[in-house]
Amino acid sequence: MKKWLTFGKALALSTSIVALPSMGQSDGVQLEGMPGGSGSYDDLVALYQEFLEFSDPERASGDQPLRDIAGRPTEVYPDYGVAAVEQRRATMDDLQDRLEDMAVVDWALDRQVDYLAVRSRFDQYDFTLNVSRPWSRDPGFYVDQMLRITFADLPLSEAETADLETRLQAISLLIEQAETNLTEVAADYADLAIFNLTNADGVGHGFPYRATPPAGVIGWYEDFLGRAREQQPDLVDDIAAALDSVTGFHSWLTENRESMTGQGGVGRDYFNWYLKHVKLMPYDTDQIVTLGLRELDRLWSVYALEQHRNRNLPVIDLPTSAEQYAERIADTDRRIRSFLVEHEIITIPDYIGELDTNVPWIVRPNGPNYWEQVQYRNPTPDHLHAVIPGHRFDAVVESHNTHPIRSKITSGARTEGWAVYLEEGIMNAGVIDDLPRVRELIYIFGIFRAARVPADVWLQLNEMSVSEVVTWWMERTPWLDEDVARVDAEIYLRRPPGYGLGYTVGMLQVQRLLSDRRQQLGDDFVLKDFHDRFMDAGRLPVSLIRWEMTGLDDEVREFWQRERLN
Repeated sequence: MKKWLTFGKALALSTSIVALPSMGQSDGVQLEGMPGGSGSYDDLVALYQEFLEFSDPERASGDQPLRDIAGRPTEVYPDYGVAAVEQRRATMDDLQDRLEDMAVVDWALDRQVDYLAVRSRFDQYDFTLNVSRPWSRDPGFYVDQMLRITFADLPLSEAETADLETRLQAISLLIEQAETNLTEVAADYADLAIFNLTNADGVGHGFPYRATPPAGVIGWYEDFLGRAREQQPDLVDDIAAALDSVTGFHSWLTENRESMTGQGGVGRDYFNWYLKHVKLMPYDTDQIVTLGLRELDRLWSVYALEQHRNRNLPVIDLPTSAEQYAERIADTDRRIRSFLVEHEIITIPDYIGELDTNVPWIVRPNGPNYWEQVQYRNPTPDHLHAVIPGHRFDAVVESHNTHPIRSKITSGARTEGWAVYLEEGIMNAGVIDDLPRVRELIYIFGIFRAARVPADVWLQLNEMSVSEVVTWWMERTPWLDEDVARVDAEIYLRRPPGYGLGYTVGMLQVQRLLSDRRQQLGDDFVLKDFHDRFMDAGRLPVSLIRWEMTGLDDEVREFWQRERLN
C-alpha cells in the first residue's frame, strides 16, 4: 500500500482480499476509450495540481473547506466578464488536451481510477463554464458573495479590518459586474435572489444566532451596521455604502424581473452527460427517478410497519432546555462510539477527538424545524450522518490523507451517500435495538432524502419549479416545513446539478458495493475491513471505489466513451 494512503496505516486489512484487486497492487486493464498517449502518472499529478491552482487555490493548498450556499469565494469577487470567461475556457481547452494525452492504458488500476477522478473534476469545471454559467444566469451567484462578510465579530484587528474594508468597498464593483453579466437569468433564480435579499430563510444554517433573524442579506447589513456603530465606528461608512449598493441591486432585480424568464435546469441531455462524466454514476435520469420513487415507497412502508410495532410505546418528546438537549447529544455520542468499537464496525483512529454536533439548540418562534424535530428528540440519525462515523469523522480522516490526487477530490455523492448509508446501516447493525422509537426517526430522515431524488431530476429537466417541488416534498415528508423545503430546493437547483439525488443514490451505490464484497468474499467477509477499505480509498465517486475494491468494471466501462463539452 502506498505511503500516502495514511488512513490505511491505522487499519488491519483482511488478508483474505490478497487475490482480489486492491489499491496500489493490481495491474491495470484496457477498456475501449482509454487514452494511450504519452503522459505519465507523474504528469497527471502535476496537471491536476496546475488545474487546482487555476480553478480553486484553497483546495490546491490542501485546504478543503465545507461551503454552504453562502460560502466565501476563494478570491475577492473574481471577474466573470466575457473576456475573463473566454480566457478560462481557453485554459481549460489546453488542460483537457493535455489530460487526454496520457498513457492510461499502461497504468495500474488504482492509477486508472485516479485518472477518471481527475477527468471528472475537469469536466465539472467545463460544465460550469459552458452550461451552468451562474454568473450570467443566477443573481444568487452574486448575492451569496455579499452575505458572509456581515457575520464578522467586531471589533476586528487592524489586519482583519483592512481585509474587511477591501471587501466592503468592492461590493459596488461586484454589483456593477452582476448587472452587466446577468443577461440570461432564470426565473426561479431571480425569485430566489429577490427573496434572499429581503427575507430570512427560516433556517439560518451556519448563520450567527439572532432571536429575530435579520430580513435577508439586506437585514444582515443593517444588523452589521448597528453593531459597527457601537463596537467599531470606523467601519460605519463602508458598511453603509455597501448596504446602499446591495439595496440598489435588489431594486434592479425587481425592476427587471419580468424580463428574467430563462429556465433554471440544464435539460435532459446535459444532465445525463453530467451524471455520467462528472458524477460518474452508472444511471441516467429515468433510472434515477425510478430508484428514488422506489426508495420513497420502501421507506414509507417500513415506517408504517415500525409505527405499528411501536404503537403501545411512549413517543419521544422534544427536550425542554438546551441542557437537556446537550445531555441527549452526549449520551448519543457515547453510545455510538462504544458500539462502533465493541461491535467492530469501523476503525476509529487515535487522532479522532471530540466532533461536536451538527444541529445547535435554537429556539424558534414557530417551534423546531424539520431537522430539529428529529435531532432534538434523539440525535442518533444526524449524529451517525453528520458526526461519527459520518461527515465530521469523514472530514478528519480525509485531512490526514496525503495522496497527491485523492486528498484533493471530494465527490458529493460519496460523502452524502456514505452518511445516509450509515443511518439505516448502523441501525440495522444494532446500535438502537433497545430504542425502537428512534428507528422511526431514521426512516423519517430517509423519506426526505428519497423524496429529493426525483425532484432533483425534475428541477434539472425543468419539469418542476422550486415552489412545486416544495409542495411535492411537504406532501410526502413528515414534519417537513416550508422553510427547510425551500432552502433545500434552492440548494439542489443552484448547486452543481445532481447534489440532492446524491444522498440516496450514493447510499444505494455503497449498499451495492457492500453486497458485491460480501458475495465475493463469502464467509471471509469482515464488515470492519470493508468500511476501513472504503475510507482508505478517499472520497472518490463510489463507482470508482467499487471498481478498485472489486475489480468489477461493469459500471465504469462506459465512462471511457466520452465526447468533451464544447
